Amino acid sequence: MSTKFNVIINNAKNDTDKATVGFVIANAAVGSDQETMVFLSTEGARLAEKGYADDIHEEGFAPLSELMSNFVKAGGTIYVCAPCVKKRGIDTENLVEGATVVGGAKLVEFLAGGTPSVSY
Repeated sequence: MSTKFNVIINNAKNDTDKATVGFVIANAAVGSDQETMVFLSTEGARLAEKGYADDIHEEGFAPLSELMSNFVKAGGTIYVCAPCVKKRGIDTENLVEGATVVGGAKLVEFLAGGTPSVSY
């Protein structure tokens, strides 16, 4: 049985519900003693910018910035797609705590052993 879990988030302000639910699931996984990695891809890469998620708050959920912060505090890892960051002109010196810009090989490495993954 895998002790890892992956959540890929491809959305940000274009679909705040999906971005929020992605981090809700990530928090559930890390809270269940799973080594949990969130991979921010395409528009989701914008969530790695400090301040970007501060005004995202879907009804019925904690604010997205709080979900992200809690995820990192619980030991979760946030990786951000390098080409996605470059395409969107995101300042790599201004990322949220715990976010690291990586290439696709890091995602492949994490998933290679059969790690379960969901995408939002």
